[in-house]
Amino acid sequence: MVRGKLVFITGGVRSGKSNFAERYVMNEQAKRNVYVASGIAVDEEMQERINRHRNDRRNYPVEWVTIEQPRHMERIVPQIKEGDAILWDCVTTWLANELYESQMDEVEKTLFAAIDQLLEKVQVLVVVSNEVLDEPVSKYEFTALYQEWIGRLHQKLVAKADHAFEMEYGISHQWK
Repeated sequence: MVRGKLVFITGGVRSGKSNFAERYVMNEQAKRNVYVASGIAVDEEMQERINRHRNDRRNYPVEWVTIEQPRHMERIVPQIKEGDAILWDCVTTWLANELYESQMDEVEKTLFAAIDQLLEKVQVLVVVSNEVLDEPVSKYEFTALYQEWIGRLHQKLVAKADHAFEMEYGISHQWK
């Protein structure tokens, strides 16, 4: 099989990036759509958002398989089938989860290794991330370091991606 296509989508909170990503995946007309959810329901609001996303996908004409994987993305590779279309939402949350037990350089290596492994099997991998540099840099040292790191990772993801989009107010801007 030919290497899969990598699509990177970013945007602010409630920008419409997840809905855009779902439509993008469905337009690929893959044999199977896989939603990789990296969120953890730490409060009622997050649980409601997770439930809403699950319910939305149930109403689509194409079947979605959901894999809840808030950490250790490499563990999903055996569950992926040749030619799948994957939506990984939200890589920013996954990165934060991974940082609880690993250093930034280790997490970055894990991220790109997982992406490379997935691209060997899939038709398309759509990676969604929150934009973190659209707000002032934090006065707190670790938070500022995290913001800068995410910004650099976004640049690397865009460089690696076949297509890159930024969402604002439900409108997509294609940068690549």
